[in-house]
Parts: sequence; structure tokens; C-alpha cells
Amino acid sequence: MNEKKILIVDDEPRTLNGLKRTLEKWSEGQHIIICCDNAHAAIDYLQKEPVHLLITDISMPEMTGLKLLDTLNKQSRLPMVIVISAYSEFEYAQEALRLGVANYLVKPVGKDKLIESVEEALDKQEDLMKTKVIEKMVDDHLIKVNRNDSCSRSIREAIEYIDEYYYADLSLKKVAAHVHLNPSYLSTLFKDELKLSFVEYLTRVRIQRAKQLLLTTDLNVTEIAEKVGYSTPKYFNKVFKEQEKVTPSGFRKK
Repeated sequence: MNEKKILIVDDEPRTLNGLKRTLEKWSEGQHIIICCDNAHAAIDYLQKEPVHLLITDISMPEMTGLKLLDTLNKQSRLPMVIVISAYSEFEYAQEALRLGVANYLVKPVGKDKLIESVEEALDKQEDLMKTKVIEKMVDDHLIKVNRNDSCSRSIREAIEYIDEYYYADLSLKKVAAHVHLNPSYLSTLFKDELKLSFVEYLTRVRIQRAKQLLLTTDLNVTEIAEKVGYSTPKYFNKVFKEQEKVTPSGFRKK
């Protein structure tokens, strides 16, 4: 499992230190465990540093754990959450579940139960991140093209050729020669059958592949530009921003 940040929030020093010791022993240095003794401090921290998992007590002075979650939710900063409470009342659990918590634990929390809940929450967080990555990479236009069973054989062959060799110096003329058609006629087929021009389709394929590389590798923008068929990072940046409304670097940070 990759390094994760876990934030623990509890106003009781003994409980806070106990939770921290348990998780530090469990993580064996693989994860970062941060502690805050009140909700305001947690909000201040999360405004600067995102975390993968938040473990918070419900009953705290000034701001309760539920109010903390509600505030973070409104700020779109709510990570995966485990709530710990001395109360098992239904309304507390119901409100916590409404806010999307991964688990609701009642004190005293045993070490095994805590670790089990943390592992489950981090697994959920990992799955959620994978889903978000997939959603960011998806191009609805390309999905429609791939689901279009009415495409002619020539267009299907052209699509397969582009999908395989998008990184090469492709042109309408080269693809037309591959499918044994006149370039002008192939251009018309693209517009009629896919509602996209040849250049638009090629660009979408290249940008989708670029998004995959931005989100799943540490390659820099120049390297990615070369891998998806752009000779200069400047032109790649221009095309990417035109299509995604954000630069490649900005997309990676989102």
C-alpha cells in the first residue's frame, strides 16, 4: 500500500496518544499519522494538507466532530472518515452516515477493531481514487464512437489504425492509404459517421492517452507530449488546454 496520511482528531490527550501509538505500531513507518486536539486545528491543517483518512471524536468542545465533517463537506475537503464516539445513539450514527463516514466506532475502541476499520477505510479510499482517475480519463465522444455499431468497415479500420499508432506522425493521407480510400472521401466518412473530423478524432485519442499518463505515471509533460505524438511540449500544452480547459500540469494536480 502506498504511503497514506491519517489525521486523528480528539480533545482527550490520553485517547489521542493511544490511537496514535496503535496506528504508528501498525503502520511500521509506512504511513504518516498526524494529530489535532480540536476541530478548528484539523480544519486549519486540512486547508493546507489533504489527508487520506480522518479519524475524529464526535464530542469535542467548541466544535463537534459532526460539525467538523459538515464544514469539511461544504468546503469539498472531506476525506474518508471514521467516527469515534462514546455514544451509540441512533441520531449520531444516522448523521455520521449521512455525511458519508466509512465507519462509526463506539468507545472504548479495541486495537484490533481500530486497525480493521482503518484498513477497510483505506481500501475504500483507494477504490474511490481509482474510480475518480477513470472518470477523469474518460472521453464521452470516444465511448460513443466505440459503441457505434453502425460504422462502416473502412471507418472501423481507420479507427483501429489511429488507436494503435496515435503516437506516430499520422496524417489523413497516411490513414486513407492504409484503408485504401481517397483522403477526401475518408474525411467525409469521419464527419458523417462519427460527427468528428479526422483531426478531432486523432486529437481526442492522443489527449485521452496523455491524461492516462498524467494520472498514472511520473513522466514530465515533455516526455508525455512525445509519447502521444506531439513534437513540441508547447503545442501539446496548447491542444490539451483547448480540449480540457486546463493545462496538463493543472490536470495532474486536480
